[in-house]
Amino acid sequence: MTAGTDSSGSERGPLDIQRVMAALPHRYPLLLVDRVESLIVDQRIVAIKAVTMNEQFFQGHFPGRPIMPGVLQVEALAQAAGVLAVESLGLAGSGKLVYFMSIDGVKFRKPVEPGCLLRLEVEFVQKRSRVCKFAGKAYLGDDVATECEFTAMIADPPK
Repeated sequence: MTAGTDSSGSERGPLDIQRVMAALPHRYPLLLVDRVESLIVDQRIVAIKAVTMNEQFFQGHFPGRPIMPGVLQVEALAQAAGVLAVESLGLAGSGKLVYFMSIDGVKFRKPVEPGCLLRLEVEFVQKRSRVCKFAGKAYLGDDVATECEFTAMIADPPK
């Protein structure tokens, strides 16, 4: 199948920042997905977060030893999952939001420092119309930096 088709299991990608922003409501400074390398509808996504010294959180985490907070690494994985869910469920432009419900088995294995390309790999574990479960790993090169499973719900935006 060709990139951009809508049938299950089709590959889409790469997606640039404009397409990422069309899928996610996040904006600076909390948009943590810079591009999507590949996306297989109903299956998995590989996305990139370019970690730079210009990130606001490095001002205080930690002075003299900047490390990306673990909660933001998990958030980056969740945002990649959000793009996967929106693309797989055909929700782009619908205004629907993807909210965390639970986070399980989080492990932080390597510090993420400025200058890194954090590769975010997320796959569906279970997919329903309103609740999805994901497994994600964030890599620095070939090394796992962070891993977790999480559940999210698809919801209407607040009124």
